[in-house]
Amino acid sequence: MSELAIELKGIDKSFGLVHANRNINLKVRKGTIHGIIGENGAGKSTLMSILYGFYQADHGDIVIDGKTIKIRDPNAAIAAGIGMVHQHFMLVENFTVLENIMLGAEESQILNASITKARAELKRLEKDYALEVDPDAVIEELPVGLQQRVEILKALYRRADILILDEPTGVLTPAEADHLFRILEQLKAEGKTVLLITHKLREIMAITDEVSVMRRGEMVATRTTKDTSVEELAELMVGRRVLLRVEKGEAKPADVKLSVKNLTVRDSRGVTMVDDVSFDIRAGEIVGIAGVAGNGQSELLEAISGIRRAKSGTVSLNGSAIDVTGHVDPAELRKRGLAHVPEDRHHVGLVLKFEESENAILGYHDDPKYRKGLLLDVDAIRADAEEKIAAYDIRPPNPRLKTANFSGGNQQKIVLAREMERGPDVLIIGQPTRGVDVGAIEFIHKRIIEMRDQGKAVLLVSVELDEIRALSDRILVMFAGRVVGERMPDATEGELGLLMAGVEGRKEAAE
Repeated sequence: MSELAIELKGIDKSFGLVHANRNINLKVRKGTIHGIIGENGAGKSTLMSILYGFYQADHGDIVIDGKTIKIRDPNAAIAAGIGMVHQHFMLVENFTVLENIMLGAEESQILNASITKARAELKRLEKDYALEVDPDAVIEELPVGLQQRVEILKALYRRADILILDEPTGVLTPAEADHLFRILEQLKAEGKTVLLITHKLREIMAITDEVSVMRRGEMVATRTTKDTSVEELAELMVGRRVLLRVEKGEAKPADVKLSVKNLTVRDSRGVTMVDDVSFDIRAGEIVGIAGVAGNGQSELLEAISGIRRAKSGTVSLNGSAIDVTGHVDPAELRKRGLAHVPEDRHHVGLVLKFEESENAILGYHDDPKYRKGLLLDVDAIRADAEEKIAAYDIRPPNPRLKTANFSGGNQQKIVLAREMERGPDVLIIGQPTRGVDVGAIEFIHKRIIEMRDQGKAVLLVSVELDEIRALSDRILVMFAGRVVGERMPDATEGELGLLMAGVEGRKEAAE
C-alpha cells in the first residue's frame, strides 16, 4: 500500500490564453492535513477541480493510493474515495439535511428503505465526527456553519477517504471556524486525508501538517508546517515581502458625514435585527462594527444603503435626511455620495454572467461618460474597466471575461474598484477581505486607509476581529441587534470578545 493518498504528476491546464496550471507536481501523505495556499487566481481551485473531475487536465497523471486513475467526472472522484466541500455550497436549499445527503446516492428505488438506512448512517456519522445537525431541518433555515457540516456529511456518507475543502472558513465566524478545525483533527485521527485550500496563513499554521504554495499557476514550494512561518509563506505566495500589519497615521475627524439615530430594522419574518441603534461617522475616520455574524450588522448596512426598509429611525447623509422607513432608491444615494460594498458579492454586488467591464459600471451606467446618446459607449466602458484592472491588479486582466470566471478575491476587487474609484463621501463596506489572499488583503487595507486620509467617512463591518482592530479609529460592538459598547482599537481581544458575547454589554447597560 502506498503511503501517499494523492500524487499529481505534471498537471497542466489552460483555458484559452489563460494558463491556469503549469506542470503541477504534488504529493499528499495519508492521514494528514495538507494545506494549499496561493494568491487569488494562482490556480488552486482549478487544480482541485481537476482532482474532483470538474475539469480534465490537458496533460498529467492523477495517482490515488498508488494507482494511476482517470477522473472524468465527480462520480469517478467519489468512486475513488474523494469528496469535496466547495467554497459556495452545492446544496438544494428547500430540501432537508437528510434529503441533501441522500441526493444522488439512493440505495434503491424504494425511497422509504433508503431514507431509513440513510438516517441511521447519518446518526452514526454525526456521533463519530461531532457533526451534529438536525436531519429534518431545511437547508435554507440553517446558518452557514451548519450548512458546511451538511457538505462534510455528504462526503463522508459517500465513504470519502480524501476530503477537499475549498476556502472553508470564508463564510464562518471565528467560533465556527474553531469547531471546523476540531472536526478536521477528528477526521485526521480516523485516518482520513484532508486537503485544505485557503488564503488564511494563520489557519494553515494552526491546523496543517504540510503546506504547498502556488503562484501564477505553478507549484513553487512545499514546506513542513512546523518548520516554516507566516512571513515565509506570505513571501512565497506573492513573490515579494508582504506587510502583515496595517500602517496608518492618526485620524483627523472633521464634520459628521453619516448620522444614524434610533434605527430599528426587522427581517422578513418580522424579527427585530437592528434595535434602536445610533452613531455618527465623521469625515476622515473609519468606524468599525465588530460582532459575531447574525447580530444585525448585515441588516444595518442594508438599511443604510437602501436595500432594506427600516421599521423606524432616521439616517442623514451629508446633513440631509433619508427616509429609510419608506422607499429609498440606492441609485439616488450613490448620486448623493454614498457607496456600498456589500457583504455578499455574488448575490448583491455582481452579475456573474456579465463581463468584467459591465460589472465595473454596475449601478453607475447612467453616468454620461459611459453613454453615447441613448446607447452605452462600449469602448469607453472597456477603457474604464482596463484602468480599474490595472489600478487594482485584477487577474486575469481581461475586461471581456465573464465575471463568474474570476476567482473570489478578484471578484471582490472588481466591486471595490467600482465603488472606491467614484470618490464617495461615505463608503460603507461589508467583509472587505472575505475570500481574499494575503497580498490582496494588504492592497485593500491600504486603499481603505487612503480613503480615510482623503477625508472620506468609512463604515466597516467585518467578522475578522484583527481586521476591525487594525483598520478602525473607533469600534462599535453589536450584540443581538444593539450597540453594546464603543471601544478604541487598542482594546484587547478579550475585552471585545466579552462585548461580542453580550457579557460586558449587559454590565454597561446596567450602569
